[in-house]
Amino acid sequence: MAESVLKLPNEAAAPKENRLGLKALDYQGGKSTLCAGCGHDAVSNQIVRAFYEMNVKPEKVAKFSGIGCSSKTPAYFLGRAHGFNSVHGRMPAVATGAMLANQTLVSIGVSGDGDTASIGLGQFMHLVRRNIPMIYIIENNGVYGLTKGQFSATADEGSKLKTGVINDLPPMDLCALAVELGCGFVARGYAGDPKQMVNILKAAIAHDGLAVIDVISPCVTFNNHDGSTKGYAYSKEHDELLHQIGFVQSYEQIEIDYEPGTMREVTLHDGSRLLLKKLEEDYDPSNAVQALQRSHKAIDDGAMLTGLIYLRPEKKSFLTLLNMTDKPLWSLNEAETRPPKEALDQIMRELM
Repeated sequence: MAESVLKLPNEAAAPKENRLGLKALDYQGGKSTLCAGCGHDAVSNQIVRAFYEMNVKPEKVAKFSGIGCSSKTPAYFLGRAHGFNSVHGRMPAVATGAMLANQTLVSIGVSGDGDTASIGLGQFMHLVRRNIPMIYIIENNGVYGLTKGQFSATADEGSKLKTGVINDLPPMDLCALAVELGCGFVARGYAGDPKQMVNILKAAIAHDGLAVIDVISPCVTFNNHDGSTKGYAYSKEHDELLHQIGFVQSYEQIEIDYEPGTMREVTLHDGSRLLLKKLEEDYDPSNAVQALQRSHKAIDDGAMLTGLIYLRPEKKSFLTLLNMTDKPLWSLNEAETRPPKEALDQIMRELM
């Protein structure tokens, strides 16, 4: 529990700072132009909180997006970070090039269900194959918000538009696809559950490799009515938690041992206290087959499965596989990038 502080009557409360000496305000961006109540704005706020609490310097972050309502959101968080708004569906290629050029940056990409699951599906699949170290957020509302609310590829079969049109095509489960392709970090969150989302984001920041986070983010204008399966009411009623998620940033290891079904209070490094509960039902996020089975079962049950679906932290990132230098490529001089004559001669001998 935080210590109490005695303040003089006219003394203003000092804004809280993280370990870098930065305030939460330093992690905010511009004013949102999205519809009031849009789930995307909630996700932006959760990103601000996660990066602030994880002590990430904003200037060391690179933000990427494509086209769509979701792709506008990087302007609304981490205003001091680098940013690139790419063309529709091509954000993964741009982010790949940027991370190869400067792997010292923390990369976060924000896309939508249209930008990822339709025009950008091929790019998304190869991003997963390569395991580019970045956080890839899909703000999923089941409709194309910028073109007046048509069904997207993630819309559930049988869901209904405000116009009364029924979707007769099966949905694409991007989490199941990411697991199938071998992504080392796959999670699903809900914009209306900030506690869970912040912990998922903090874990993604700490992960070395691609972290895919599918976020159910309701569109209040086109897909938040009776018959919608991506609206606030439906999401709250059908949210099925895999587990309670907590995250403790690694300073010094805190180890505990307690029995399933019991609770345990842990004092963290900052003096705050964390109450842990070990669930009776054991879900193993390292089991890909179990992850796919639970994902398919959730679809059959009409449930929205949230939590950490699959985790494989030992999987090597693309940059590790390439054995790249620790220095950013843009900073290398000619002498460092030009092979010596002996190396070129060796290459020629091998080709003979």
